[in-house]
Order: sequence, then structure tokens, then C-alpha cells
Amino acid sequence: MDARVWTTLTGDTLAEGAVEVTGPESVLPGTFRVEEAATTSIAAATLAAGELLRLRGIEPGKVSIDTRHAAASFRSEQYLRVDGEPVPFSAPLSGDYRANDGWVRLHCDYPRHVSAVCWGLGVPATRAAFEKVVAAKSKYEVESAVVGAGGAAAVLRSREEWLAHKQGQASSGLPIAEIRSLGSSEPVRLFESDRPLGGVRILDLTHVIAGPVAGRVLAAHGATVMHIGSAQLPTVPPLAVDTGMGKLSAYVDLETEAGRSRLRKLIARADVVVQGFRPGSLVAKGFSPEAMAELRPGIVVADLSAYGWEGPWARRRGFDSLVQMASGIADEGGKTAGLDGPGPLPVQALDHATGWLTAAAIMTALRRAVTEGGSRHVRTSLAGTAEWLNSLGRKEAGPAGFDGGEWLEEVDGQLGRVTRVKMAGTLPGSNPQWTEATHVPGSDARTRKRPPGLVNPPQVGD
Repeated sequence: MDARVWTTLTGDTLAEGAVEVTGPESVLPGTFRVEEAATTSIAAATLAAGELLRLRGIEPGKVSIDTRHAAASFRSEQYLRVDGEPVPFSAPLSGDYRANDGWVRLHCDYPRHVSAVCWGLGVPATRAAFEKVVAAKSKYEVESAVVGAGGAAAVLRSREEWLAHKQGQASSGLPIAEIRSLGSSEPVRLFESDRPLGGVRILDLTHVIAGPVAGRVLAAHGATVMHIGSAQLPTVPPLAVDTGMGKLSAYVDLETEAGRSRLRKLIARADVVVQGFRPGSLVAKGFSPEAMAELRPGIVVADLSAYGWEGPWARRRGFDSLVQMASGIADEGGKTAGLDGPGPLPVQALDHATGWLTAAAIMTALRRAVTEGGSRHVRTSLAGTAEWLNSLGRKEAGPAGFDGGEWLEEVDGQLGRVTRVKMAGTLPGSNPQWTEATHVPGSDARTRKRPPGLVNPPQVGD
């Protein structure tokens, strides 16, 4: 485990022997140390949960994680089955396209992103049309046109090109997580529970992988997590099912005043809000971190972004695959594999690691809210995670045939019989687990009350 992560999150030195890592160093193909990133981020979240358990007077025990389980967890969406079948989804226009001077990736998983490519490049929505027009332009011309039209794209850059870019320079200084004060308040009280996050209410306003993974981790440690979506917005079904474990699900239309009023009421009753919309979008609707802290003193607000909160791309749309392209990861991966073009990581490691690190930072911020008081703002980014992954060095390329089947389980839920990866990270004092499988999207129209017996129960600190 990379002990620097724990020090960055908490300011403390990781105690010797606090974490046991088992399994081989190299599990996945490629030379980036994805396994170390996976085990470290999972261990950090599990350790943070253990500290909350300790705060409740329960000895957490030694945290442990197997590198193979960590690797399986980092590609959980690939194992997902419902009634034995993969959850269908198609995004045929997403991919890497060759320009006349290099490569550019177009992200077309959502209809609005497809429309942006069509508008920006002046072409119909077919792969042949995309290939033809991209081949006639420079890679930077394509990137600029698509991003300018409101889409998502990234040029394949080398590490040197990234560090010479203003955004690369800004991103290179990002921490894996930042926790800052949003103002003072009385210390938060935890409801009595034998689980790290028992009685803690979390609003999950995220999509795709990184943010939803953070919410999924928090749910496994006992939090009541309500995912807030919208019936008007598209989703990626396999990801929504995979990351919805242990969560409630409701729809709120933030384009209406009634919807915004509903969200304000939910925030006033929440302990944590996690959001992963494009930077600035929730602020424009009146939901800045400072506004949320006014609604709920003592709250923890977590923001996830693609490129971080500094630099010219701070408000740019981005996804794991695009950050890999921009930051030099895909360029190095392609060259190492002998490819004429980009070579991505074997899993969506930036997404998954950022999700686990965000969960760790949230639990650390919540612990401080209990012991010190005050509202807090957590910030993480895919670009910051990419910098950390790069700093881990390289390894011998692992095997190509990792199976991971031993880490799977089947559970029954509202959607059918679900095959999923077991929750990773062992915490003897209170092992993480999901009490429910993924709910039908929007099916929990009203927030549930706290479990029976938790209405004005004894609280930690009483």
C-alpha cells in the first residue's frame, strides 16, 4: 500500500502493520501499477471506515485486501449480470479516431455528446462520417470543435506534451483529495450503531462510475444512500445497475423550481452530499458548497471532477478514457504494447480509484465534523488520480487472462438475480456489506425514515 495516501487524507502516519495486502503484485496486463492503486484506495476507504468505528468505541481490527479482489472490484461493471445476462448498452460512436496528425477520442455514450460531435464537425451520426471528417482535420481542430459544441473529446498527448500544457501543469499539482473548511458549526453527533456509517444520510448526485462508486462504498459501510437522478437524463444501464448496490433511488427534476425546492429539503436532512456534475452546473442552480452548508451546518459536500479545480480545463467535461488520453497514460500504454495508437489501462482505474478515494476522504471529513465540528468540502479529480497513478512507477506486465470469478456472488433484487463483485476490503470490527441489491431507478419516491429504534436514539458523545 502507498502510505502517502493515508497521510494526505488524514495528516497522520500510517501505523506499521495497519493493513495486510495479499496476492500477487501483478494481476492485470500493462505496466502501470493499477493493482497498487486499487489496493491502496480500497485500503484507505476501509481504514477510514475503521476510524469511524473506533469513534463508536468498537475496535476495527486489521484491514486486509487481496490484490486479485481489488483488481476484480476495479472492473466490476464487466462482471455484472442480471438473470445471467449482461445488461445491454450500446455506444458505437465512442472511440479513438485517427486525425491527419495523430489521434483523438470522442466520447459518445450519451445522446447530447453525439449531437455535439455532429454539430461541431458538421456530420451525420455515423461512424463512417466521423472517421472521414476527423481524418481530414488536425487532432487539435477536432478536439476544439467538439468541446466548443458542448461535447467531450481529448487528443492523444504524450506525458511531455501534457506537462507542457497549462492544464497539465495545473493538474500535476493536484492532491489525490482535498478537504477544506466550509465554516464552523457544532460537532455532528453520530446515531448509535455497530456499523461505521450507521444512521448517516447521504445524497448521491453522481453518474457514470467514479461518483457512484463512492456512494456504493459508503452504502456498504452502513450509510443510507439515496441516489438522485432524473427521468429526463439518459444513463449507462450497466453502470447504473453495478454502482447502485445498497442505495435507494429517486428522481428530482432540477430544471424546475419544485425540483430544486425538493432538493433543498433533502440537503437540509442530509449529512453528506456527493456530486459529480460538470463543475459549475449545480452552483448555477443555487447549490454551491457554501449554500449547502447554510442549509445543513456540519454537512460534508464532495465534488468530483475530471480535470480538477485549477487551470483552463477546470470546467471541461471529461471521463476516465479522456483523461487517460490527455495525461499521457494512453500514449505510454500504446507505445509499451507496440500499438500504432492509444493503449488504455486494462480497467477504468481512474474512475474506480477516484471513487474509493472520495469515499475515504468523505469518511475522514465526517470524522472531523464529529470530533471538531464544522462543515467541510471534499474535492477529488480523475486528473489528480492519474498523477498519483503515474507516481507509483511501473511493473512487469501482468497476465492477460485474469478471471476474478472467485470474487463474485449472486443476490436477488428488484431487477432480478444479480451477479456482482463482492464488496472489497476486510474490516473485522464490522465487515462492509450491501443490505440491498440495486433498486429500480426512481422507485423510492419518498425518502425513508431512519430504521426503527433510531428516532432520537442515544448518540455518540451523549
